[in-house]
Amino acid sequence: MSKIETATFGGGCFWCLEAVFKAIPDIMEVVSGYAGGNCPGIPTYREVCSGKTGHAEVIQVSFDTTRITYSDVLRLFMNNHNPTLDTYLKGDYGSQYRSIVLYHSKEQQEIALDVIQETAIELAKNVRTELSELSDFFKAEEYHQDYFNKNKEAAYCRGIIAPKIEKLKNNLYKT
Repeated sequence: MSKIETATFGGGCFWCLEAVFKAIPDIMEVVSGYAGGNCPGIPTYREVCSGKTGHAEVIQVSFDTTRITYSDVLRLFMNNHNPTLDTYLKGDYGSQYRSIVLYHSKEQQEIALDVIQETAIELAKNVRTELSELSDFFKAEEYHQDYFNKNKEAAYCRGIIAPKIEKLKNNLYKT
């Protein structure tokens, strides 16, 4: 019997993470949004980009735990951004681009701690991924949803996102 679970995390621009996770067959849904902040009301992209709201650009990923585990989803996340940097990720600068895992349960928190420690050992570097409980998730404006598929010819999509998807496919589908 399938069990749907949700993971929320951010690491750089949400366009990149959204596109990468949409390319994974076992992922059911990916939504770009904002979380981890502290301003009243629903934040806008402009407000989040100002750095004043404390929010990060994040994605929420829904998946069937009988097909892929939360720890596997987190490993994919950790392998598709640089978790050793604070607020600068491949051309994106600011606290809204920080590496962050927002857990939905105590079990997710424990698994995330293990995966973060495992990643630090594999990289032999200090992993700076923030780990916090999810309080609120705000869906980003509609033009941010499925950005890569709607804008494949844009320079950012061709130069930054497409290589990440190619890297993922090469690593996942080796024969």
